Amino acid sequence: MLQDLLKAADENNVVEAPSYLSGSWGGEGPPLERTGPYLRRTVSRAPTATTGDIDTAVARAARYAKETADLAPAARADILETAARNTTVHRDRLARLLALELGKPLKDSRTEIDRVASTFAVCAAEARRIDGETLPVAGWDTGIGNTAFTYRAPAGVALAITPFNAPANLLAHKLGASFAAGNTTLVKAPPQAPAISTAIVALLLDSGLPHQAVQLLHGGGEVGAALCGADAVSVISFTGSAETGAAVARAAGAKRLALELGGNAATVVCQDADAVAAAKACARTGYSNSGQSCISVQRVYVHRSCYDEFLDAFTAAVDALVVGDPLLESTDIGSMVDERAAERVVAWSKEARQLGASVIRGGTREGATAAPTIVANPPAHASVVMQEVFGALVAVIPYDDFDTVIEQCNTSRYGLQAGLFTHDIRRILTAWRRLEVGGLIVNGSSNFRLDHVPFGGVKDSGFGREAPRWLIDDYTVVKTLMLRGLSVWGDSRALPKENS
Repeated sequence: MLQDLLKAADENNVVEAPSYLSGSWGGEGPPLERTGPYLRRTVSRAPTATTGDIDTAVARAARYAKETADLAPAARADILETAARNTTVHRDRLARLLALELGKPLKDSRTEIDRVASTFAVCAAEARRIDGETLPVAGWDTGIGNTAFTYRAPAGVALAITPFNAPANLLAHKLGASFAAGNTTLVKAPPQAPAISTAIVALLLDSGLPHQAVQLLHGGGEVGAALCGADAVSVISFTGSAETGAAVARAAGAKRLALELGGNAATVVCQDADAVAAAKACARTGYSNSGQSCISVQRVYVHRSCYDEFLDAFTAAVDALVVGDPLLESTDIGSMVDERAAERVVAWSKEARQLGASVIRGGTREGATAAPTIVANPPAHASVVMQEVFGALVAVIPYDDFDTVIEQCNTSRYGLQAGLFTHDIRRILTAWRRLEVGGLIVNGSSNFRLDHVPFGGVKDSGFGREAPRWLIDDYTVVKTLMLRGLSVWGDSRALPKENS
């Protein structure tokens, strides 16, 4: 199947992306067509999951949960390491498929595929390290004479609902970590990226993933809701908007959840920072993937003493970005996911201008391609400050006082990640303590992530941490073994008295 998908993309044909159910590729539901946002033609087609497909997938996953759990961690790790190597072999062709389907420039698409390979390798390493504890029960009087152990057991059936903005890598995180933990996994692919999602599943199967360990379904919110509500599902990992995350939680009921939701990332540039270097970093990371990242640089607060220098350097760096065909090697910025998303950038920049901000660059679109937009000094109540843009727009805002700017950063309902440019350790520790975010990047923008480091947010940005080690915590349950009357510890309550 993988070769069929890649060949169709190579030849610029419509990529047929089937479901994977009960060990077979297929699906008879209504076709779900994906229009490439740059090409403006159908680039992929997938069958929408029917009620019967959903029932079959859930039943199959539940039936084979024990078999998957019985596969030794070393065997799971071997398969994931093979998948990492195979991802590297197919890197360029997978990147082309990603670019066709989402309008993501080839250079960014290759980076995402490189991360897929790395993520599979990390999942393999974490599979080898799943362990438990010998508990210190004899440290309390009630535990004397007993021994207790724990180990992390597979949760059973996991549901992975993946987003469109990084569909390959986030599928690698969710499915790779779930398999590393010993679960069977139901995958609900994003409607905007059915082909690349299918390709990653096919690559894993070609690498030795047991057919019992995964079911792949395509469709929209109705399919996702039905899967979330299935009794057999034990744990759900979802990445997407805060609104959809709330719907997932309602549909799931009393299930374990790992929700990585929206963001409105702030980066603070202090007066002791190199303003030009910070500007270049923010320009590079503020518009990558057309700003369609939950940690993309959206709000940059710059100390007034270096505000003008930063804005000039930032504008020059943005001017140097190449906007155009995502399949060209020179392109830095391709298309957004669709025209509606691009129009949001245009509308919110117009609103900011009406509220007194200056739109230094951009504020326009051609189809789904939004011009890189710079909004200078918008008021605090503007949408570009308060809401998640999730697009090719960065707001640059001056500030005077460090304590006040921390409060300004925290006004957002989101709290995923922030950036801070300074060499002052006092500011670093203050920001780490007081910023309401899951992670702080020092001397880098908010848009930086290592796939083996915990990643997740607070407030409306969700809960749980999406990196293999921490996802495995969500995908497993702690099981305790208590040995009554058997102790590896001393079981005397007092030393014997010596005879006088």
